[in-house]
Amino acid sequence: MRQNILHRLWESAVVLIGVALLIFIMLRVVPGNPIETMMGEHANQATIDRMTAELGLDQPVHIQFIRYITGALRGDFGTSYSLGKPVSLLMGAAFVNTLKLAVFASLFAWIVGIICGIISAVRKNGPADHIFMGFSLLGVSMPVFMVAMILQFFFGYYLHWLPISGADSWKNFILPAIALGWNSAAGISRLMRSTLLDVLQEDYIETARAKGLTKNAVIVFHALRNTMLPVITMMAIQFSGMLSGAVITETVFSINGIGRLAVQAISGRDIPLLQGTVLFSTAVVILGNLAADCLYAVLDPRIRKEA
Repeated sequence: MRQNILHRLWESAVVLIGVALLIFIMLRVVPGNPIETMMGEHANQATIDRMTAELGLDQPVHIQFIRYITGALRGDFGTSYSLGKPVSLLMGAAFVNTLKLAVFASLFAWIVGIICGIISAVRKNGPADHIFMGFSLLGVSMPVFMVAMILQFFFGYYLHWLPISGADSWKNFILPAIALGWNSAAGISRLMRSTLLDVLQEDYIETARAKGLTKNAVIVFHALRNTMLPVITMMAIQFSGMLSGAVITETVFSINGIGRLAVQAISGRDIPLLQGTVLFSTAVVILGNLAADCLYAVLDPRIRKEA
């Protein structure tokens, strides 16, 4: 198992370097001068040339990339062109809000999704099944920005129950968490339902029933453990995706997180800031997949033996 994790970490490092190289090349292929964008249209050429030299953008591309990678390994992602602050400092401050949003959204998605999935499987083709699967289909189909604006209008503007923007208190994260987590809850509930229905047809479930166990005992102590294997994989990937930057949700609710920081970097052609947010997002997704694999091995002894 340890050897497998080390192998995955090595693969992750290769992927990170590949992503860094790809985004580095793409940002320099795009037409336009980031210094001109930062200085404004009225800046003279002498000032632009001086700033280009100070930032090292006049050096060969391979030298720039080596400098960037060596700095990133030390935690130095450069200085933001538009905000004038270290990228690592900006991402650290933004990550706090993104983490809060991801935790709230994940808790909503996991609790609602798992409960609805179990009830739908147990009450197959019943009224509860149709209602929950209808809401899950709606959650999968509706774009996040539409859900966010509906929640803002109804609970914020019309009822005045909850704030619709900012990140001042935990109440500010309720509507964004629902908007971001609804799609994930829908996916979890549908996967939970289908997997649980398949597991309930297995022979060992029939054996447990023949031993006289109640229906609830069979589901809780026998069916759910195997049902949760694919669900946990989805949950870990969803959480890492939320941590990597919920761009639309953070933008609609004016939350200063990683996603909104990336939008600001794109609009201002802020190369260091955009490179930092992309690398951070990639690293979070990779770690999420690694965590999912480890949890999978903990729940399934057969995987530990194979590893």
